[in-house]
Amino acid sequence: MLKDTLLTLLSIPGPSGSEGACADYIEETVRPYVDQIDRDVMGNLICIKHAAEGARRVMLTAHMDEIGFIVTAIEERGFLRVTNIGGVNPKVTTASHVVMKSGAQGVLFTEAGSSNDALFIDIGASSKEEAEKKAQVGDWAVVRGVVSDMGDKIAAPYLDDRSGCAVLIETLKRLKNSKDEIIAVFTTQEEVGLRGAKITAERLRPALAICLEGTPADDNFTAPDEAQGALKKGVQIRFRDGSMVAHPGLVAFARRVAEENNIPHQCAVRTGGGTNGGSIHLAPGGVPTLVLGIPVRYAHTHYGYSAAADVDAAIALACAILRALTPDVLRLLNPMA
Repeated sequence: MLKDTLLTLLSIPGPSGSEGACADYIEETVRPYVDQIDRDVMGNLICIKHAAEGARRVMLTAHMDEIGFIVTAIEERGFLRVTNIGGVNPKVTTASHVVMKSGAQGVLFTEAGSSNDALFIDIGASSKEEAEKKAQVGDWAVVRGVVSDMGDKIAAPYLDDRSGCAVLIETLKRLKNSKDEIIAVFTTQEEVGLRGAKITAERLRPALAICLEGTPADDNFTAPDEAQGALKKGVQIRFRDGSMVAHPGLVAFARRVAEENNIPHQCAVRTGGGTNGGSIHLAPGGVPTLVLGIPVRYAHTHYGYSAAADVDAAIALACAILRALTPDVLRLLNPMA
């Protein structure tokens, strides 16, 4: 069932700013497991499990958006000039199969020695007039790689962060009778500046937040004793990245819960990058924030790998943390809440 959910999520296009179809599927899936569902002006999907009056709010997030492209011009020869939406690397996306907003299919190319400012998509048109029947300036496009169920692994594009969305859905299903108000936010526009998370954190003012993220694996090029994101080694507990230094007390609490429950986990210190946590922890008053990562080899490409065991570990740790989060622990982590 979990794998079916993830495979479905991976099949739904949704670049930053156009996450509606993904949100529709998630809303339908989680409705039996939550008490309230809202969408805000940014398209964030906010799913709430109510608790007793006066209960503290705990926010869980995963972002729905994927990187992609947007049409900037249509040439007389029928080629579509595009620029990136989010962190696209032309070196690994050249000659990729893409799908347009209209459903038209094409191939992405870059001019020799070019940057993201010299990308174009060939949809097989021979003139501007022909191309305009399938695409318009402002239309999005996304890479559509093959989604493969490999048993113990999944190979697909955009495991960042559809894997996190699957983990959050399953956490909502498994979590019953929480003493805290659980607010699960499936956010928009993470890939272009953590924007959806920013407005939800500022409005909801949670006492604590956990971000569920498809994070870069580094076991393919890094020495085994230095790898911090290895497949089949468990969920990542992130200490730092380019957007946030994690709350030390919350990190220590998460590690202790993982150890007490024999949940496979690995510690990660990232020198760059960022997650929704970068916006959430800076919400007014500050929010203790934790990032739990599902390692993804070749993130932000058309074909990444994630291990089913790491997805399971992320679900187990998210649920275990929420169950262990007593009022006393929460007060220690956030005395101002």
